[in-house]
Amino acid sequence: MYAPLARAATAAAAKGGGIPVISEGPPSVQVFTPAQRALMSALSDRVIPTTDTPGAIAAGVPEYIEKLLADWSTPADRVPIIAGLDAIAARAQADYKKPAAQLTPAQHDALLTLAMDDKLPGGAAFFGPFRQMVIAGYYTSEIGITQEREYLPVPGSYDGAFPYSNVNKVYSS
Repeated sequence: MYAPLARAATAAAAKGGGIPVISEGPPSVQVFTPAQRALMSALSDRVIPTTDTPGAIAAGVPEYIEKLLADWSTPADRVPIIAGLDAIAARAQADYKKPAAQLTPAQHDALLTLAMDDKLPGGAAFFGPFRQMVIAGYYTSEIGITQEREYLPVPGSYDGAFPYSNVNKVYSS
């Protein structure tokens, strides 16, 4: 698990079981430049795009990632993310002669595949944590919990023979 996610998830245990106060305001430090922020948004949208449910952008995933990196990471944790964004931006300029945030979805997919396959400088060190943050941000958002999944705080009775074909969505609680 990516260190800032683990750090945030275990914060309660580290403070003697109390739940720490997490600021809902803007990040405590600016992590991304405007170009990096735009690229982070575009790439997040490729990991979880809008389909019949809202995607990463609507769920606020790019803001979540910047907040996580600002308030729950160390400067060293940020290095592979920033370096990965910069490597993708450089490759976008070299291959497509455009700023990375302005590329088509297919071009973003090609760049993410290069990062995933470690064919960009620091690609693998970027892609794994980036993907984890997008997925965690989405599925802990209100949209991810209530629209992508079925939210039932108290699900119905147990039926061990319930046909899987009748399951509409995965439940979250």
